[in-house]
Amino acid sequence: MRTHRIAGAAVAAALLAGTALAPSALAAPPAASATAQAAVPFTSAGAVRAADGGHTLTWASPAASVTVTAVTSPDATTGIALGTAPGTGSLSVPAGTLPEAGRWYFRLVPDGGSPLVVADRSLGLASARNFRDIGGYRTTDGHWVRSGLVYRSNKLSSLTDTEQQRLTSQRLTLDVDLRNAQERKDDPDRLPAGVTYRVADVVSLSHGIRFHDSALMTLAEAVAAGLFSGSSDLGQSIGYPFMVNFVGADYAFRDLVTAVASNTSGATVFHCSAGKDRTGWGTAVLLTLLGVPRATVEADFLASNQYTGDPQAVELSWLRAAFAEVDHIYGDFDTYVREGLKLDAATVQTLRAKLLTG
Repeated sequence: MRTHRIAGAAVAAALLAGTALAPSALAAPPAASATAQAAVPFTSAGAVRAADGGHTLTWASPAASVTVTAVTSPDATTGIALGTAPGTGSLSVPAGTLPEAGRWYFRLVPDGGSPLVVADRSLGLASARNFRDIGGYRTTDGHWVRSGLVYRSNKLSSLTDTEQQRLTSQRLTLDVDLRNAQERKDDPDRLPAGVTYRVADVVSLSHGIRFHDSALMTLAEAVAAGLFSGSSDLGQSIGYPFMVNFVGADYAFRDLVTAVASNTSGATVFHCSAGKDRTGWGTAVLLTLLGVPRATVEADFLASNQYTGDPQAVELSWLRAAFAEVDHIYGDFDTYVREGLKLDAATVQTLRAKLLTG
């Protein structure tokens, strides 16, 4: 793999602006076996919290019936019984049914097979609207990403005492900050006591100004692709491919994956400023490593438009430009993981063992 060095601070700054300042063993899991399908029979499931505090649960499975229990921890096996419904069905939990809690999870227990725990993705943090769970997604081989273990977010500099207590109640123990030095200085994270803080700066120059492929060619192609797609922000159209092409970004995203995989004491949150671009690509990397289908990865990415309240916060063409850069430089995602991020098979397997159920 050729690594190109660009000697010119002005050129480097221009190329990095879109990312820096813009708001084998590594292969995907094999096709599902009959045993895996029987273990967690749900083909879809989710929970949505209404503004008044009520919840609506939906699911689909081949089971004859599903018993639902509300719990305050994803690991709990006992809680408040909510009833039994058909194997494919829904259940409404009106406001006032459940007492106040940091977060309610719902344990779906089929009459055959293993249970599944679901929850509304958002923790309802007013100061961090894009703070949400990356769990609750089904993989291509029938596994599910566990809820309550990994969160993505925008900046955490304005958390109130009450919001910090909520994070403590969710056993948050690690915060990975993807922002650059100026962003971290201007808006330092405000974290509960006991949370370890770690930096994984996506645009850090500590590893030099190096690119895997011609930076000027990547710039030209990104501009052309952005114009062709009608991108509303050419800076973002440029920034996403450079999160793959810039060598410094490799170190940051490798550190992110490694941090998530190695945190055995509780939950992890990772974030940038808006929680949609650097965080968006980091989430796409994690979910793809876990075997989540591309369509689901894209839907999670686009959900930033909902959570931020800005319908134009992100565009699908930006994320697809990053995946296209992966294919251009490495040929496929697995090679990017192995040669770009330099993640070994043991780390990937640890990540999957920790975050997948079923």
